[in-house]
Amino acid sequence: MKTLYTAKATATGGRKGHVKTEDGPIDMPLSMPKGLGGDGGEGVNPEQLFGSAYSACFGSALSLVAEKHKVDLGDFSVTAHISINKEDEGGLLLSAVLDSYLPGVDDIKTAETLVNEAHEVCPFSRATRDNMDVTLNVLRDE
Repeated sequence: MKTLYTAKATATGGRKGHVKTEDGPIDMPLSMPKGLGGDGGEGVNPEQLFGSAYSACFGSALSLVAEKHKVDLGDFSVTAHISINKEDEGGLLLSAVLDSYLPGVDDIKTAETLVNEAHEVCPFSRATRDNMDVTLNVLRDE
């Protein structure tokens, strides 16, 4: 395997600390969400960071797949909903819902094919496969 890129980020103080990337674009406080017993402060939380990264990566995978199929996605977007869930046994698990809005794709079967193929090639989807529940949705204009 050939490494193409490595990001380096360091968090200090856990969910109530600070996170910074080695090259500087991310340099921000972390806050515990109220839903997890925190104060819901001004900082970001790991789920927000993961959702931002997953939605961006999945969007790139959608672009790649659409280009392969010669389909114009239009002004598309991907919204990731990242949840922390508590198992009956008390353990915590992540789940994700990815809402893909593809205004340039009129045919629902084509849209679903693109989203499913993007899920196969997206590195975040591959990393989470069989490790967490991921629900894929195609959003349509009403």
